[in-house]
Amino acid sequence: MAINGINGSNASLISPLLSLRSQLNDLQQQLATGKKSTTYAGMGVDRGFAVSLRAQISDVDSYADTITNVNTRLQIAGTTLSRMSDIGDEVQTAATSGTLTLSSSGQTVGQTTAAGAMGEMLQLLNTQSGDRYLFSGRATDTPAVASFGDIMDGVGAKAGLKQLIAERLQADQGTTGLGRLVITAPTATSVQLAEDAAPSAFGLKLNSVTSLLTGATVSGPTGSPPAISVDLGATNPNDGDKIKYTFNLPDGSNETIELTASSATPLPAGSFAIGATPAATAANLQAALTTAVGNLNNGALVAASALAASDNFFNSSPPLRVGTSPLGSATTLVAGTSANTVSWYTGESGPDPARGTAIARVDQSITVQYGARANEQALRWQLQNIAAYAAVTTLPSNPNASAQITALNERVAANLSPQQGQQTIQDMTADFAGAQSAMKAASDRQTQTKSMMQTMLDSIEGVSNDEVTTQILTLQTNLQASYQTTAMLFQTSLLKYI
Repeated sequence: MAINGINGSNASLISPLLSLRSQLNDLQQQLATGKKSTTYAGMGVDRGFAVSLRAQISDVDSYADTITNVNTRLQIAGTTLSRMSDIGDEVQTAATSGTLTLSSSGQTVGQTTAAGAMGEMLQLLNTQSGDRYLFSGRATDTPAVASFGDIMDGVGAKAGLKQLIAERLQADQGTTGLGRLVITAPTATSVQLAEDAAPSAFGLKLNSVTSLLTGATVSGPTGSPPAISVDLGATNPNDGDKIKYTFNLPDGSNETIELTASSATPLPAGSFAIGATPAATAANLQAALTTAVGNLNNGALVAASALAASDNFFNSSPPLRVGTSPLGSATTLVAGTSANTVSWYTGESGPDPARGTAIARVDQSITVQYGARANEQALRWQLQNIAAYAAVTTLPSNPNASAQITALNERVAANLSPQQGQQTIQDMTADFAGAQSAMKAASDRQTQTKSMMQTMLDSIEGVSNDEVTTQILTLQTNLQASYQTTAMLFQTSLLKYI
């Protein structure tokens, strides 16, 4: 019988050794990486679940990056809005407590403060986060507002706010110095006060009349143009009898003229003399009314006109300005053009809410809106009042300077207080705070979810170092024994076998 040599079974002896060596390499790699396998194929039946978990963890990481970026923008926007709110308070304080003393430039200290505040507010409205303008709506690569100089003084052939204020004042005051009103005497004993044109966008508008003049007949405002008539009739009013006229001003405010019949000498301020006859008294009433309307024209109307012009400039797109020439007899407003009027807001405008101009998905089913436009009501309203305050100038030699500045201070201070039914800067801040709260809640939830998913993934992909070490030691022992046995078999020969 033939006996085969051991060398004929080399492959069968070496194969188990190679298998053990491969197992040892795999275990050593697991110990080094902490993973069962470097490929999904080596994970067995759980590989599909592992792929799904990794995809979900990747989504959570993506949401976290979005939350970080958006939160940074909201923090910058919140700080900016906080400063703009402080600016409004500072200008309001300056208007409330400021003196009426005019500098050589024709402005009070409060107005100078307003000019600086407006410049700062414009800079804040052009705030960027990275390369993104925060108050330009969807036009994130475009500044939100024009420069201070362009807005106030215009540029080239384009008129700025100061020019629109000057034009509007001429249209509101008219050519007779009576705020576009006409005072006449239809009869010897009557006085009529009427608007000069109807319809007209300019000047003082008649609101009402209240008469306590004994024996007088009062009517109006009626007709087109509207008129108020007072007829003293056959009797003189009594000493102390009053008549009160109320007017609507261009900025929406009201002013009242109250005149009192008096026989005193000298005649008290705000009175008209009782004459020897009703006709003489009516003439005195007409003269007193003319003086009072003239004072209103040169006082409160100047401030109201400036605020109305500022509203035409900031609250209309394109800005509105006096429509015809001569300005003193104009009756309509027309839209300025890009060639003749500066547009203060240079960002994106649209009919949709400003918050919706920037939307971020921060969770699978949650989005936050954090867009903003500089022409939102709260920002625009504050800016237009500060701008009007900063734009008006009054000559120190003007006898009506005190009345003009007083009226301007009162209106600006009132307008910078919270307005019923209007958006405030605090409302915008609350919107952004709400978005931040939603993101924080989503982030906290995602942190917990990611932790659980990572634990599950580690249980699928990971290994126990203690267990792997034990297996390595066992395998090394087996491998060493196998090496020794195989070596002995390779040393066996026919002679030794016999």
